[in-house]
Amino acid sequence: MNSSGIIPDIIDASPKALVQLSYPSGVKVEPGKELTPTQVKDQPTASWEAEDDALYTLFMVDPDAPSRAEPTYREILHWLVVNIPGNKVADGQTIAEYIGSGPPEGSGLHRYVFLVFKQAGKIEATQFIPKTSREGRVSVKTRDYIAKYNLGDPIAGNFYQAQYDDYVPILKAQLS
Repeated sequence: MNSSGIIPDIIDASPKALVQLSYPSGVKVEPGKELTPTQVKDQPTASWEAEDDALYTLFMVDPDAPSRAEPTYREILHWLVVNIPGNKVADGQTIAEYIGSGPPEGSGLHRYVFLVFKQAGKIEATQFIPKTSREGRVSVKTRDYIAKYNLGDPIAGNFYQAQYDDYVPILKAQLS
């Protein structure tokens, strides 16, 4: 994550472990590998080394909006789940439903970053962002969430890169 600029663009310390991510399309996330928006359009399964009695937060953000050269909307929130018991993501509380990659045409490669944090305790959150909404997703700062919920450094992370393909207009049409 250091060589890709994720540190210092969105976090200050590199996670020690990898979050494993597998998409229904059959692709797995390998650090920095290029995937297509078509391959990552559906929510992946995620797992990491977790303590059974601990709660975790899972983030997915794009720090390169509208482009890596001009990231004026840094960051776009693609997925946020809190209060995950162990690594049972489906049993956590979804704050922002998963949306796949949708980089604008001609904007080049975007980084899509997954971060897992061990929580100090249960997070009280009432916000919910459906997968059809842009509201609450633009100009989000991972560091703000880290501070607000006292999350500390990420315990696991991973990322892929993606650029525009023919699925992007379909995704954008679903967002209000």
